Amino acid sequence: MSEEGNKNFQDSFFIALNLFNNHLWYEAHDAFEEIWNSVDGDERQVIQGILQVSVSQFHLSKGNLNGATILLGEGLGRIKTRTKINLGIDLEDFCECLDNLLRKLQYKETLKESDKPFLKPL
Repeated sequence: MSEEGNKNFQDSFFIALNLFNNHLWYEAHDAFEEIWNSVDGDERQVIQGILQVSVSQFHLSKGNLNGATILLGEGLGRIKTRTKINLGIDLEDFCECLDNLLRKLQYKETLKESDKPFLKPL
């Protein structure tokens, strides 16, 4: 990737990350989708997983528990086997958070604000 291409990626990624961490799920999905279209391999899989988590949270915010649970599981599955990919975020911590959230959704436990997924920079 050229230096300019890398800078554009970093800028776009930072914007997407902030949207996600501010629980602007729909906007985060759109921002990550742009990034997803520009990467390949394991990075593409991780970004797709984050995309799926964004959509799952959007579904959850609209009361669609089933859709949220399915997409969260799919997103987690994509990311869990690729936690060593360096995108500048702590993917292991993210997967732990997603594991807990998925369990709570599956058992229909009450969710707290702190259960919302967060992408922590490395």
